[in-house]
Amino acid sequence: MAYYNRAPAVAARIYGDKSAFEQCAFLGFQDTLWDAQGRHYFNSCYIEGAVDFIWGSGQSFYEDCRINVTAGLLPSWISAGYITAQGRQSPADPSGFVFSRGFVFGSGQAYLGRAYGPYSRVIFVGTSMGEVVIPQGWDAWQYTGHEGNFMYAEVKCEGPGADMSKRISWESKNLDPSVLQRFSRSSFIDQDDWLAYET
Repeated sequence: MAYYNRAPAVAARIYGDKSAFEQCAFLGFQDTLWDAQGRHYFNSCYIEGAVDFIWGSGQSFYEDCRINVTAGLLPSWISAGYITAQGRQSPADPSGFVFSRGFVFGSGQAYLGRAYGPYSRVIFVGTSMGEVVIPQGWDAWQYTGHEGNFMYAEVKCEGPGADMSKRISWESKNLDPSVLQRFSRSSFIDQDDWLAYET
């Protein structure tokens, strides 16, 4: 299918607090999963897209999810896609996306994320990353000059796309264990024990 037949289309928009999704599939091309607001848990889900296909201001934990990048379908004048566009607005905003384990794979090349807000926050932990991840990793987008406010981090990831040697200089590196603990599932989204899932 030609690119001109493709347009942004939301497959799911999630506003509810304490929402959980297990073994669900979210398929789209651009703006696939609008993780809008509230605490959310995604377990063993499949998420597909090319541009900003996990986006919004949710406070969300993605565990053992498969992320299929379809940036290979983009026209030649677009050099890369974007997996996330996280929209945290202030230091007090609790939102952010945490990806624990899982796989990033697909066609073409894509950034792990670009800033959809001045305090954008995305963390990948123990994730297997294929060659689809662009070496720079992250993009400031419309917030160039605010890079010190972002929290973009990769911890114990593996695979050819996890090579950190060419990442942008302002990525959060070597997170202190006490900081990383704040982004565990129990600390980040499960403060009032609303999930029945076992770790």
